[in-house]
Amino acid sequence: MSNKKLIMITLDGCRYDIAIQQLGFLNHFVEKKLASRHKVISETPSNSRPLYEVLLTGVPTHENGIYTNYNVQMSKEQSIFSLTKDAGKTTAAAAYNWVSELYNRAPFSMFEDRIQHDEAKAIQHGIFYSDDAYPDSHLFADAHALITSTNPDFMYVHSMNIDDIGHKHTGNSIEYRSAVTRVDTILGIYVPRWLEMGYQVIVTSDHGMDDFGNHGGTLPEHREVPLFIFSDQLEPRIGTKPLEQLQLAPLVCHLLGIEKGKKMQEIDWQTLNEGMITLENGKI
Repeated sequence: MSNKKLIMITLDGCRYDIAIQQLGFLNHFVEKKLASRHKVISETPSNSRPLYEVLLTGVPTHENGIYTNYNVQMSKEQSIFSLTKDAGKTTAAAAYNWVSELYNRAPFSMFEDRIQHDEAKAIQHGIFYSDDAYPDSHLFADAHALITSTNPDFMYVHSMNIDDIGHKHTGNSIEYRSAVTRVDTILGIYVPRWLEMGYQVIVTSDHGMDDFGNHGGTLPEHREVPLFIFSDQLEPRIGTKPLEQLQLAPLVCHLLGIEKGKKMQEIDWQTLNEGMITLENGKI
């Protein structure tokens, strides 16, 4: 029987083409047919807070009301966190403070909300940061501490270093590529251990980053992001058709074995199952 626990990792600001070129650890599992990889087309506006809401609720911006990064308010939608909790399962997050604002309390208090343990909240266990340069190495250590101490069924991990470096140095700079490579190394430390612990793992991004250090618009560099899936519930493949970002929330619910939200799309199994099972000419 498949294990239903899942860790969802968002690499903020990681665009698709650089992910394919620089995420060698993740792409190794794709090459060896141990993980799936898909291109995802993000919703617009391709900005962080609106897309956190899209990723975690499966509801488009015009319905969820989180239009900009300056909408400091709690979500009014069913989220993966609330749905998991309502199913009697445990939730946790190591994430940027905007995630806490969306699903636990807004505005974020640096005095009270940095570390949270409250079974009544949607995110029952959380470690949240507010500095975009908070090291990914520390973030993943925070995540591992929550995983080992609280044994969550749904764990959300949200990394900011790629986005931070992209804004400072642009999305096709040495510095940006190096940030992607660094997080790939960190994933190589933690993901094998989490898989051994029985977790399914998915890795994606909210939006990309253009060659001017911006996002928010409709360029492919803004909207094309990666999705890697480690799960024995899906046959490993490389998707040949882009997947809508609104598909991720219902897919996560399916992998968790819980009911999806009322506003979430039906899963597009045709697109998910359309792809190469074997590599063409050894290329990934």
